[in-house]
Amino acid sequence: MIIHLGHIHELARYPVKSMAGVATTSAFLGWDGLQGDRRFAFRRLHDHSDFPWLTASKLPELILYTPLGIDESADEPLPAEVRTPEGSVFPIASPELQNSVASKFGSAVELMRLRHGIFDDACVSVINLATITAIGRETGLNPDTRRFRANVVLATESNESFLEDGWVGKRLIIGSEETGPVISLTKRDLRCMMINLDPDTAVLDPRVMKTAVRLNDNNAGVYGTVVRTGHISVGDPVSLIVEA
Repeated sequence: MIIHLGHIHELARYPVKSMAGVATTSAFLGWDGLQGDRRFAFRRLHDHSDFPWLTASKLPELILYTPLGIDESADEPLPAEVRTPEGSVFPIASPELQNSVASKFGSAVELMRLRHGIFDDACVSVINLATITAIGRETGLNPDTRRFRANVVLATESNESFLEDGWVGKRLIIGSEETGPVISLTKRDLRCMMINLDPDTAVLDPRVMKTAVRLNDNNAGVYGTVVRTGHISVGDPVSLIVEA
C-alpha cells in the first residue's frame, strides 16, 4: 500500500562536515546519499580515536564557514572555495583555510576528502517541517530548518509533528511510484548539541535540545539508506510504502 505524505519542502547538502549547509533545488540521490554531501571533513591530527573528525560540538564557529562555488552540473558537485566567518574566501584545499580552522580550534587539523562521505549514522536524513515548527513554537525561537541539518525537509499534509517516527522500518518513495528514488528509513535521529547552535551566529541556546528531549526523547527526524537511486527536486511528491 502506498500512502501519500506530502512533498519535498527543502533539500540541502553539507559538503564539509559541520560547516554551513548549501540549499539546492534538485540533486542526485545515490547509494551514498545526496551527491556531494559530507564529502569533506577536517581531521584532528592529535586525535587517534575512532572519531577524529572536527565537528561543531568542539568548534561551534565551524558552522559559520560556508562552502562556495558548487558546480551542480558536475558528476560530483563539490565546493571550490569556502568563506570564513570573517568573510575571507579561500580555495577548499588551501593552507589558508586549514590554518584558519586550526587557529580557531587551537590544534592542528587536516582536510580529508572521503569518496563515500563521512556520516554519523546513515547517509540520508529526513525531517518533517511540522517537527521543526513544533520545536520552534515551544522554544519561542524562529523554526529554522538549518539547525537540524537534514538533507530532506518534508512538508506533510497532516502537519503532525514527529510523524516521521512512525515511518521507521518503512520506505519513502519520491516522485514516480514506478521509477522514483526510494529511501529505507532505519532509525530515529537522536539529536546532539548542534541543534542548539544558531546557524547565523553560532551562539548556543540550550532550550532547543531541552525541548526536543521533552517533546520526543531528543529525537527529531529519521535516518535512512538508499535502495533506489535517482534525481529528486523540491516540490516532488513523497509517499510511504507500507507492506500489506
